[in-house]
Amino acid sequence: MFGGRTESALPLYNAVVTRARAPHWYLDGQVPDTVDGRFDMVAAILSFVVLRLEKDPAGAATSALLTEHFVDDMDGQLRELGIGDVVVGKHIGKMMSMLGGRIGAYRDGMAAGDLAPALLRNLYRGEDPGASALGHARDALVGFDTALTALPLESVIAGQLP
Repeated sequence: MFGGRTESALPLYNAVVTRARAPHWYLDGQVPDTVDGRFDMVAAILSFVVLRLEKDPAGAATSALLTEHFVDDMDGQLRELGIGDVVVGKHIGKMMSMLGGRIGAYRDGMAAGDLAPALLRNLYRGEDPGASALGHARDALVGFDTALTALPLESVIAGQLP
């Protein structure tokens, strides 16, 4: 996709998926442990990592490679679910659009100091998980963002996520 692709962003992508699969998101945060819920959680963690990479011009190439790994992973997941070649591209396009929307929503929510509306719309797909679960997800993601921002870019690129 980007030509001359390296696997340099693979450890970072694997770290994103590992963070997204942490049980607390699904237990305390009440993110549905479904295909959609897992996608939403990977997209949330990936969004915050992309936002961190955007803060430094040197992070642009890694951000592009990270997104490519996301596309490859989602392609494989769709094929495992039995989605055929003819429609995989449409699904990937929709997923990329959803990811872009989430990145913007989380960026705006963090800038406004109120992440809850973006989480309700994107992580919970309009379903109210309850104040405790929403508070857990919000606080955990804000904490993740704060810790991520404090990390040197090299650590983020290496997949050493908080």
